Amino acid sequence: MSMRKISFGKAINEALHQEMERDDSVFIIGEDVAKMGGDFGVTRGIWQKWPDRAKDTALSESAIIGLASGAAVCGLRPVAELMFADFIGVAFDQLVNNAAKLRYMFNGEVSCPMVVRAPTGSGIRTAYHHSQSVEPWFMNVPGLVIVAPSTPYEAKGLLIASIRNEDPVIFLEHKSFYSIKGDVPEESYEVELFKAEVKREGRDVTIVATMSMVALAEKAAEKLAEEGISVEIIDPRTLFPLDKDTINRSVAKTGRLVIAQEGPKVMGFGAEIAAMVVEDVFEYLKAPVKRVTTMDVPIPFSPVLEDYVVPTDVDITEACKAVVEF
Repeated sequence: MSMRKISFGKAINEALHQEMERDDSVFIIGEDVAKMGGDFGVTRGIWQKWPDRAKDTALSESAIIGLASGAAVCGLRPVAELMFADFIGVAFDQLVNNAAKLRYMFNGEVSCPMVVRAPTGSGIRTAYHHSQSVEPWFMNVPGLVIVAPSTPYEAKGLLIASIRNEDPVIFLEHKSFYSIKGDVPEESYEVELFKAEVKREGRDVTIVATMSMVALAEKAAEKLAEEGISVEIIDPRTLFPLDKDTINRSVAKTGRLVIAQEGPKVMGFGAEIAAMVVEDVFEYLKAPVKRVTTMDVPIPFSPVLEDYVVPTDVDITEACKAVVEF
């Protein structure tokens, strides 16, 4: 494949263009996604090519997801954009009680192949209503697939795989990523869903990290390597259903686990990983599991306070040292 460096946002845009070119049943729906090209510019150029397949909506998340799920049941493949993941709660009933349940209710005879793209996370100073990490809200809902890329390469390949998947997918895009660049093939390709990636091999401690926490984990791993501590980094990529085997194998090898999670600690993504590891590979643990998370407070608007409550690479470094020295 021919590689070149493009941004995370451009990688998603390219995935949308290529899937719409390939499959006439794919269409885009959301607030300002047509002529304007989306609030973050991710759907630029699509309305100009396919004016009948890129539709602006009213400011109503419940209408967007309700229409998308209905269209999916009728044989189309909608990609719905919500301007901020925080407002996905407005469409909770449409996602949780309708889209997620349809395939099960009809014994597989009906599916709901829709993708909900949603910018998530902190880092660009958008305060309490626009900076939350929403993945735990939906990880308790069988029937939904939750995808969280951490690189431009993954963004393109995972989105293509999500559009082709038969179940409803919540596709989380960390809003601080849109301008970061990485190697991405020009051609269409899929990154396998439900498969974690070992980002870095190590022997002393496993870090499970998602989205923005992956880069911080890599920074921490570099610092720790200078002190003789070898870190293995696992990025789940699909948060639900989870690739448990890759995580368990890593923890069984290193005997130590640190979970780096953006979002509050209580009932967060890290709590499920910790519980799973204790249930499945407890006998291999050499130290208690550590969670590095956002504080249990709303994300402040003040840049200084936002930086204070969200995890840093220093926090991850200290957690790794604590489990290694236990």
